[in-house]
Amino acid sequence: MATVTVSVEDKLKGLFELQSIDSQIDQIQVLKGQLPIEVSDLEDEIKGLETRVGRLSDQVGEMDSEITKHKENIVTSNTLIERYNKQLDDVKNNREYEALTKEIELQNLENQLSEKKIKEFQESKGRKAEILEEAQQKLALKKEDLEKKNVELTEISEKTEKEENKLRKKSEKSRKEIEDRLLKSYDRVRNRYRNGLAVVTVKRNACGGCFNRIPPQTQIEIGQYKAIIACEHCGRVLVDNVIAGIEEEEA
Repeated sequence: MATVTVSVEDKLKGLFELQSIDSQIDQIQVLKGQLPIEVSDLEDEIKGLETRVGRLSDQVGEMDSEITKHKENIVTSNTLIERYNKQLDDVKNNREYEALTKEIELQNLENQLSEKKIKEFQESKGRKAEILEEAQQKLALKKEDLEKKNVELTEISEKTEKEENKLRKKSEKSRKEIEDRLLKSYDRVRNRYRNGLAVVTVKRNACGGCFNRIPPQTQIEIGQYKAIIACEHCGRVLVDNVIAGIEEEEA
């Protein structure tokens, strides 16, 4: 089977067409802007805040449990003190009296300790509750922000999805018509630059990508279609206005 020879001119037209399609896809991504990244970052931040709110809520709950426990201890101690005081009326000797008195003193100490613990836990709970409230407010704001950005991203995606899918299919079709060596070079240069330009025209005697001057002789060679010529400064493929379908600028 005979090998089909593709002219340099047709190769350049294929590369320029692919660049034009990919640039349109890039413009759609620019339209979406940083929204996908912002949405992802917000989702991660919300997960972290939810974990923090959960942990703080657990800590506040534990402090409530401790406060309840010490309040119950006070009730128990007061019940015992009341019982021991009644028993004092019926003591028969000093030993019983001293034993009951010590028990009453012990329960009073228990009350004092529980009251101290209750105060400490209440103060600590107050501080934790403030931090918890701040975290909850921040979480609510982040969720509200995420909802707005999701709506915005959805609206943009709905507007551009059909066009983007159409362009991606055209891009895939164009890529199949370009030889692997050129395609790899195209992708390598395209990925090197933020604007994604790997094929550019010569504008005002300069490279349309890096704006460095292109010598007159090189410009002549570009228009002869004898070889694919890249800018010696940035590596982008250079094409003339004929390939790009642009009318010659007036002098």
